Amino acid sequence: IREASEKLLLTLALGQVLSLLICGIGLTSKYLATDYHANTPVFQSFLNYILLFLVYTTTLAVRQGEENLLAILKRRWWKYMILGLIDIEANYLVIKAYQYTTLTSIQLLDCFVIPVALLLSWFFLLVRYKVVHFVGVGVCLLGMGCMVGADVLVGRQQGLGDHKLLGDLLVLAGATLYGISNVCEEFIVKNLSRVEFLGMMGLFGSFFSGIQLAIMEHKELLKVQWDWQIGLLYIGFSACMFGLYSFMPVVIKRTSATAVNLSLLTADLYSLFCGLFLFQYKFSGLYLLSFFIILLGLVLYYSSSTYVAQDPLVYKQFRNAGNPVPDTPNVEPLEPSVTYSSLGQEIEEEPRVRVA
Repeated sequence: IREASEKLLLTLALGQVLSLLICGIGLTSKYLATDYHANTPVFQSFLNYILLFLVYTTTLAVRQGEENLLAILKRRWWKYMILGLIDIEANYLVIKAYQYTTLTSIQLLDCFVIPVALLLSWFFLLVRYKVVHFVGVGVCLLGMGCMVGADVLVGRQQGLGDHKLLGDLLVLAGATLYGISNVCEEFIVKNLSRVEFLGMMGLFGSFFSGIQLAIMEHKELLKVQWDWQIGLLYIGFSACMFGLYSFMPVVIKRTSATAVNLSLLTADLYSLFCGLFLFQYKFSGLYLLSFFIILLGLVLYYSSSTYVAQDPLVYKQFRNAGNPVPDTPNVEPLEPSVTYSSLGQEIEEEPRVRVA
């Protein structure tokens, strides 16, 4: 029991580290946009992709054999190109939505990423959930609703609210793309490698975001009044973004895309707590209540393991906590055991299935 409790606490802590990084991203973006009128979301993403390129793409370039950059590109270049475009546009759409709708709408609709991740995991990763997982998701979303209700009560309706329908549609589209990106990331880091995923994101992300920057944002970039304070804010944003991208695959490999997105619900609360001191936000006891409700939902979700449905082409059973479940005796199991393994490991022999 003690070991299980320690693993649960570690998993919760890892998720909250990601939330704190997102809080840092939000705060630096807010300072850049409101205090320095630097509306450069594409440029900010471009800086992150360049860092990923310098660290992870160059690592792939110096590797030998099948894990070399050229060998990966020969086999899967078009898949990573599509995934890179999805990742870039997910970031762009949600940031763009702030110009048209309210913060409350964005917080609520951004939760759409959770059902998207659940459905994609069910159909494409063949993950199967238990009742407790759906209860945990429901409790987390209840906590999020409580936080949005607190925003309404204290009058924190930030955002222009003009063309609200367009803004809401942008958030839903961005959340859908986030869900697709996260589930693809889960598949890659559990079956290929974290460095491969980040290296390919650095390569295609920097290429396509560079093109988008040149076309859409070069005039905004020229308007920026550069000084050391703005420079520090861009550096802080890039550091938090790079940390988020580098650390998220570690947490996803240990848990899942759905679990990570549930953990990230607390990011808005961390931003709000910082805003109480930095931007003189009004406080409500509902904020603390919503924080603990979300944590309760996370505990419920992490308290039980998920499993993978039968598929000879997939892998051996995995748990949310990252530990393999022991094999069960061969007595016609209804849910055959399947384990995630790295690409180089051998998978236990199973009946060959001819796929048309």
